[in-house]
This record gives sequence, C-alpha cells and structure tokens, in this order.
Amino acid sequence: MNIKMIRFILAKMLGVEAVLLLLPAFVGVLYGEMREAVSFIAPALVLALIYIFMGRKKPEAPSIYGKDGMIIVASAWVLWSLFGAVPFTVSGSIPSYLDAFFEMVSGFTTTGSSILKDVEALPWSMLFWRSFSHWVGGMGVLVFVMMLTTLDKKNSMYLMRAEVPGPEKDKLVPKTMSTARILYGMYFGMTVLEIILLVVGGMNLFDSLIHAFGTAGTGGFSNYAASVGHFNSAYIDGVISVFMILFGVNFNLYFFLLIGEAKAVWKNEELKAYLGIIALSTVLITININGQYPNPLKAFRYAVFQVASIITTTGYATTDYNVWPMFSQCVLILLMVIGASASSTGGGIKVSRVMIVFKSIKQELKRLVHPQSVSIIRINGKKMSPDILKNVYMYLMAYAGITVLSILLVSLDNKDFATTFSSVMATLNNIGPGIAGVGPAGSFADFSVLSKLVFCFDMLAGRLEIFPFLMLLTAFSWRKRF
Repeated sequence: MNIKMIRFILAKMLGVEAVLLLLPAFVGVLYGEMREAVSFIAPALVLALIYIFMGRKKPEAPSIYGKDGMIIVASAWVLWSLFGAVPFTVSGSIPSYLDAFFEMVSGFTTTGSSILKDVEALPWSMLFWRSFSHWVGGMGVLVFVMMLTTLDKKNSMYLMRAEVPGPEKDKLVPKTMSTARILYGMYFGMTVLEIILLVVGGMNLFDSLIHAFGTAGTGGFSNYAASVGHFNSAYIDGVISVFMILFGVNFNLYFFLLIGEAKAVWKNEELKAYLGIIALSTVLITININGQYPNPLKAFRYAVFQVASIITTTGYATTDYNVWPMFSQCVLILLMVIGASASSTGGGIKVSRVMIVFKSIKQELKRLVHPQSVSIIRINGKKMSPDILKNVYMYLMAYAGITVLSILLVSLDNKDFATTFSSVMATLNNIGPGIAGVGPAGSFADFSVLSKLVFCFDMLAGRLEIFPFLMLLTAFSWRKRF
C-alpha cells in the first residue's frame, strides 16, 4: 500500500472541494446571507491549507494498485461528506452534526433521503449546496476531480474502476482522463439543456438549477416540501420524467451516438430491458391507479413520473404514492431494487446485473435438461467472463447480507415493517424516499442515532457498489503487504 500517494490524492481532492464550497458562499452573498456565506468560507480555508501542505508535491513513488484505488475512492466520499456537512452545523441550519452528515452523504451519493421536516426553511445557499452535491456526485467525485485536474494520469484507471457503477468498467477512449472529460462534457450539456427547458416551462432560474442538479445526479433533493408536485405542471413533470430516464441510461451509449455508432445503441440489450421495464411498470400502475384520478391521462402522468423517479433512483415525487393501491407500491419497491443502467448516474442493483442473473438461471435450466451441452452467457453479443460472473454473484451476496443486517439494526427503533424495510431499501439503493413513514411526505428525522449511522453506511456502500467501502473498513486492507 502506498500511504503517501493515498494521502497526496486525497489532499488534492479536498483542495477541489475547497473551491466548490465557494459557489454556495457566492450564492449566500448574492441573497444577503452573510452568516451562511462565512460558514462555507471557513471550511474552504481549512481544506485549502490541507491541500497546500499535503497535496502539491507528488511522492517519489507514485504507483498505486487496485486496493489503493478502492481505499482512495471510499475515503474521498467519506471526507467530502464530513467537510461538506460543516456549513450546515456552523450556520445553525442543521444543528446536529450527525444529521448534517446524513444530509451530505445523501447529497453526494445522490440518494435524496432527508432528515429535514421543513426544507423550505433552509437558506438559499444551503439549498443550493445540498442539491449541487447531487450534481457533483452523480458521475462520481473522483471522475469530477479527474475531469478538472491532472489528478494522476498513470493510476487514474484504478480510481475510475473503483467508482464507476456496473459489473463492467469500460473506457470510452484509451486515456482515462479523456474519458472523464467526455463523460462530464455530455453530463454538463444534458444538464444545461434541462435547465433551459425548465425555465421555458415557467420555473425561475434558481428552481431550475436545483431540480436539474437533482435530475442529472438522479438525487432528488428539491427546495419544496411537495417536491416537483409543488409546480403542478404537466409540462414540468414531462420534462423531468424524460431527463430522469435519460440520465438512467448507460452514458457509453451517448458516446456511441456522438461518434455515429447508432446501431450499437439500438442493439444494446440493457437499454431495451431498461426501457421495457419502465414501459411495463407504467402501464401496470396506470391501470391500477386509474380509479383514483379523473381520467386515464392524468393517471398515466403520475405513473410514468414515479416509475421514472424510482427506477432511476432519483426520488422526486409529484404525488403521495402511499395512498396508491398495494400492487402499485409493490411494483415501485421492485423498481427500487432493480435500479438504472450500469455506467449511469442511477443507483440500485443495475439492470445489467439483473439480466446476468436471469440468463444464469436460464443457462442452469438448460444444463439440467442437457447435461453435456455448453452454454455461454452473453450480453450485447459479448461473452461474460467467469470473473465478471463471479463479481456479480459476490456483489449480490454482499448486497443481501447488508440488507438483512441493516433491517435488523433499524428494527430496533420499533417502527412498522414497511417503514423499516423501505428505509433500508431507499438508502442502500440510493433512492431517497421509501414508503409508509419514509414516503414522499415523510423524513428520516425520527430515527435513532444508530439507524442514521446504518443509513449513512448503506448510502455510501450502495453508491460505491459495496466492495470499495467494505475495503475501507477492513483491517487487512491497510496492511502494507497485501
């Protein structure tokens, strides 16, 4: 393990966060919130000093390996959340530092779960910071830093592999740094387009920024208690629904479109499965809730928005789906688990992993019928190697284990099963709201300290796809010889 290199890269990342903290400070000055502005500047100065003393001179031995990359990625997310929470507590906006840390972890991991009971009481600068954290965390904080700086060209592959979600870690171009910039270029362009369309639909610029950040990062923080339902606009619902679905697509496919490889997009199995799940779920829920709305068109409007919001793990809401029939709520819970596409900004298990599991079951059934047959699992015509299949199976086992343990620990709060179960699903899958007590109209404020710590663990583990975060907490990972 290269401790000096780990410290160097983390210090450089904290220097980038220092610059980012100046943006909400500027918003605070713009809206006359001087106390809040100072609460951002103070930690920014501390982070700048850390960078000056530890992040300017690269160690003589710069090489890092897979284990080091995982530890750097997991540590970076924790440190960014720890320092990012400071302005909330210093300003008095969220007096409890644990609650502020929860809010910031939820922001950077693009979960969208909140301990706030009255979000509209927050100052403008705090609302901007919590939503901007979605946008930064959407593509990954390491990818963001690589896009802005020459973080570490030689070893950037290990950092990106540890952070980009999905069973496969593909680069768009040979150089990882160039890949990071291409990804954020597409990400930035789509965000700007959504902002423009929301402004055209009647949103003011601040609201448009907040909701575009949440959509792009599939995070879901809104500056209104009623979330997107506050606007009561079919146009705004439609724009955000479309962009939630777009940001849940594998970003590699957008790159193929840019270089004129449209055939690769239309033949992509994961994209077809992802859109098919959305279409089927929307039809089923529309039929199921039709009697609760004046006409089928309005039922469809609310159904497609919530389906898009849940499967992409965004978490925005236009209605309280707690009052929907149980069938519709069960469909939404299944979508929570499935999640969006690999290499998107969405969370969950990912559609590609679900496809691999189903194809593995089909393969095993064929083997039982024809023991001598040889069957190969392919996704998009590409053979899935034994290493990829093993990674998927181990991920699912770890996912199941964390789910069971988290539910048991949260159950100590003695809340009803729907609240307990869905709160774990909502945080581990980076969704935001669950059902029952943590539904669109609820919050995570009334959970115990232990439960909030469990949720923070789940949000970080879910966003980093479990193993990098477990690596950080495992003692043998820190041995120099490993």
